[in-house]
Amino acid sequence: MAERERLICESAALAEGGRGIRFEVERHGQSQPAFVVRFDGQPRAFLNQCGHIPVELDWQAGEFFDDSRLYLICATHGALYHPASGECVGGRCAGRGLITLPVVERDGHVYVMETQ
Repeated sequence: MAERERLICESAALAEGGRGIRFEVERHGQSQPAFVVRFDGQPRAFLNQCGHIPVELDWQAGEFFDDSRLYLICATHGALYHPASGECVGGRCAGRGLITLPVVERDGHVYVMETQ
């Protein structure tokens, strides 16, 4: 299967530890919600689905970080995820992390890699 890049946003739209950008991604023949945030200077993209049960994480559209701005948090359960890897670091995620999506940043834009 071939991969292609799909534009998500301009790089300037992602502030370190700030609001994320929501988008849809095609997986297994279905459109699924996803998001991208900036952490440690890099864009990080994930499916917008808690590892505990399949609910979206953000408590308001684009709000994925906890108050400390160090972890991604599920607004429903309080499960915490490391924004660099999506790894579960606390709460009701029971060791199940977020599903990462391949993302690249180039020439002032952020792209998600999609399989065709």
